[in-house]
Amino acid sequence: MRIISYNLNGIRAAMNKGLIDWLKTNPADIICIQETKAHKDNVDYKQFNDLGFHDYWFSAQKKGYSGVAVFTKQKPDAVTMGTGHKESDDEGRVIQLDFGKVRLINAYFPSGTSGDERQSFKYTWLDTFHQYLEQLKKTHPNLILCGDYNIAHKEIDIHDPKGNKKSSGFLPEEREWMDAFLKAGWVDTFRHIHPEPHRYSWWSQRFPSVRLQNKGWRIDYISVTAPLKKNIKDAEIYPDVKHSDHCPVYLQLDL
Repeated sequence: MRIISYNLNGIRAAMNKGLIDWLKTNPADIICIQETKAHKDNVDYKQFNDLGFHDYWFSAQKKGYSGVAVFTKQKPDAVTMGTGHKESDDEGRVIQLDFGKVRLINAYFPSGTSGDERQSFKYTWLDTFHQYLEQLKKTHPNLILCGDYNIAHKEIDIHDPKGNKKSSGFLPEEREWMDAFLKAGWVDTFRHIHPEPHRYSWWSQRFPSVRLQNKGWRIDYISVTAPLKKNIKDAEIYPDVKHSDHCPVYLQLDL
């Protein structure tokens, strides 16, 4: 099972920047997209079908905002839209697909960068989602959670930890949430294989030079529950793939 997680910051814009040509290179069997900023009907989705992908979309009620999608060459046994948490589902933040005994969750975690109100929403969302995952593990022990978590976990995951210690995405409470999440039996698949620094998945668009200088954050993850740890075959980040201010992150599981 080869999985890509990729925040596109607008799927139509990414398609205009060569996304389809990149998918033709067969980077993965399952492509999990966050921040589609579109409804399926507003996208030329047949281009994905022509490449052999089944497509599943869960969009925000607000047009041009948030939204997740999954393109998969293997048809899932079942698809679940959302988590039943209304505030989250209204923003199109989570889609879930079952493949045999494995459940894949594609999630777009909230950002708190626009102010205190959204930061409070983010904390509430994180707590509610963690509780949801803990319940889900009882019936689905084999979970894969990919997405834009909007949190850089440790100092190694951000180019300027001192300068960003009061920045949303690297606040102590957010990092403590990641600590608790991983202690609850999740594995950060990239870090499981790659202990080295300076590996990032997002760069600010406000300063175009920061990507060239690799002044980034690692906020995109693919995590698996403990029973799947032994199945981790490979994990990678692809900073040279540029359809967005994020780049794709990759996981190969040998199932």
